[in-house]
Amino acid sequence: SGKGGIDTAKEGPPEEMSTRKSLIILATIFVCSVVAMFYVYLMFPNLDDSEREHLRIPWDIEDAKLLGLVLDRYKDLYYFEVMFGIILVYIFLQTFAIPGSLFLSILSGFLFNFPTALLLVCFCSALGATLCYLLSQLAGRRLVRRFLPERAAKWSQQIEKHRDNLLSYMLFLRMTPFLPNWFINLVAPVIGVPLFPFAFGTFLGVAPPSVIAIQAGKTLHTMTSSRDAFSWTSVSILAVFAGLSLVPVLLKKQLRSKIE
Repeated sequence: SGKGGIDTAKEGPPEEMSTRKSLIILATIFVCSVVAMFYVYLMFPNLDDSEREHLRIPWDIEDAKLLGLVLDRYKDLYYFEVMFGIILVYIFLQTFAIPGSLFLSILSGFLFNFPTALLLVCFCSALGATLCYLLSQLAGRRLVRRFLPERAAKWSQQIEKHRDNLLSYMLFLRMTPFLPNWFINLVAPVIGVPLFPFAFGTFLGVAPPSVIAIQAGKTLHTMTSSRDAFSWTSVSILAVFAGLSLVPVLLKKQLRSKIE
């Protein structure tokens, strides 16, 4: 048995599969997802050539601005098409641990009212992270053991320390930058984090940073970089929320010590 809860011994089928088979499964699911996205792209309303060139995944704030202007023109007539397109792309990015969802959070704040944008971002983050978790559970175990063994083993030790308070721990991780989200999504099933605290902790935990990104979206046209979304005030608010997520853990420990 491997260090820190990572089992490095060979496992028989059906739980374990070869690295090649894992990659083939992941590649197949990825291609099917891209085809689905392309279908949505084709079904989108007719755009001018000058507009269609901006209909792409935003990789920086300038892309988000241009895409926001295009979608804003069509939002009134094609509200649900625009929303569904953003939801699909957001879930796609989260599922395959591709960067760019921050710009979609900002874009959601620009296009939709605050409650709608917040619910959309929390839902997409939780569903995309859950799909990434399930993909990793299906075909990512060997890949994680091969490419991230040391980091996974270290985090596994932390998980064991917080095993009785996993929901609070997941909330804390989602609100803070200590571990990247892609790492959490990929490694969680491999080291035995149950799906419920993972998914529910993600849904609630992404809310505070999402509030900041969505609020920044209201001034998207004046932003020059994604850093503009985060001020010292917003970072302080995140720190407060992260601290609050640990309160149940402290209360539980205090109660346990009194009982003992």
